[in-house]
Amino acid sequence: MNNPLDFYQHLGLSLTLLVLVTFLLAGTVKGVIGLGLPTVAMGLLGLAMLPPQAAALLLVPSTVTNLWQLAFGGALKTLLRRLWPMLASIAIGTGLGSGWLGLGSDQDMTRALGGALLLYALSGLLLPPLRVPPTYERWLGPLCGLLTGIVTAATGVFVIPAVPYLQALGLQRNELVQALGLSFTVSTLALGAGLFWRGEVGSGELGASLLALLPALLGMCVGQWLRQRISALLFKRVFFIGLGLLGLHLLISG
Repeated sequence: MNNPLDFYQHLGLSLTLLVLVTFLLAGTVKGVIGLGLPTVAMGLLGLAMLPPQAAALLLVPSTVTNLWQLAFGGALKTLLRRLWPMLASIAIGTGLGSGWLGLGSDQDMTRALGGALLLYALSGLLLPPLRVPPTYERWLGPLCGLLTGIVTAATGVFVIPAVPYLQALGLQRNELVQALGLSFTVSTLALGAGLFWRGEVGSGELGASLLALLPALLGMCVGQWLRQRISALLFKRVFFIGLGLLGLHLLISG
């Protein structure tokens, strides 16, 4: 499909509404807690479409919102010097995973997506605050990056184990938000390259993804407004519980 409107016409009205609502909600979550857009999008869209199709839709919203996120914080050069081994390993792991696994179109990959979401939710709810000693970063960063890349290629979700690792580095809040944006940007671009290589993204899918950017940006604005008015801790708890239930459903039903 070369036309984004043809893409949505092929989806039908109900699935098109699901896409719009999904990216509005995913953008809102990202606006409140600084992450979660691709995770929420893959989880909700995975209820009604195959992982490669869902991943193609999130490419533009994820890239633009992550670039927005990493542009602020003032520590980009410092973070690049510190995290480049992990970032390079994410790209390598995603490339290897795309050739070895790829985002499949069968029930096993949908279950893999559910398992990744459930694991991430449990880690967010149950894991105590972790700390990575500086001496461990030299080998643990590349290892986490490689594993994150493989999980990204298989499920379209790029939070495990990158997010817990980055949270354990003891970064300041603004630095952490910027580091997450940096990691997610590399993961999104690497995933997009893998989808292109496998022939699963064309101009129609990119156009459809561009249209999905509008509700995602609106959701981010809503989320940033909400962040000033609600408890971020409570919101994060509800987010992880909902994500865990969604992952469990995908894992069981396939």
